[in-house]
Formats: sequence, C-alpha cells, structure tokens
Amino acid sequence: MAVPKHKVSKQRTHTRSANWKICKPTLTVCPKCGEMIPPHTVCKHCGYYKGDSVVQIKQEKKD
Repeated sequence: MAVPKHKVSKQRTHTRSANWKICKPTLTVCPKCGEMIPPHTVCKHCGYYKGDSVVQIKQEKKD
C-alpha cells in the first residue's frame, strides 16, 4: 500500500478542491428557436429535443 512521505498541507488540499468551477458551462444553440441551452436537454423555451416535440410549453397570458 502506498504511504505518503510528507503531510499534504491544508492549502494544497483546498486549492485542489477549489478548481471545480473554473470552466464556464457548455451551451449550444437550439435548432428550433435559437435559444442557448445545455447540450442533451429539452429546450425550456420551445419544448423540442432533437427535432421532436417532447414537452408542451404553455403560453403566458398577456393582459
């Protein structure tokens, strides 16, 4: 079994675990409505996924 030769400092541990949110989220363009959405998800604006209507989006009533 591997045994560490020296103690890993708190700063090194915290630095390693603090780098999880460095990159920005990946977004793609919805081919139906053109909105930016995460990949492999149903579009919240039009309800389409891979060209098929999956979810019916209710239209807001304007007074």
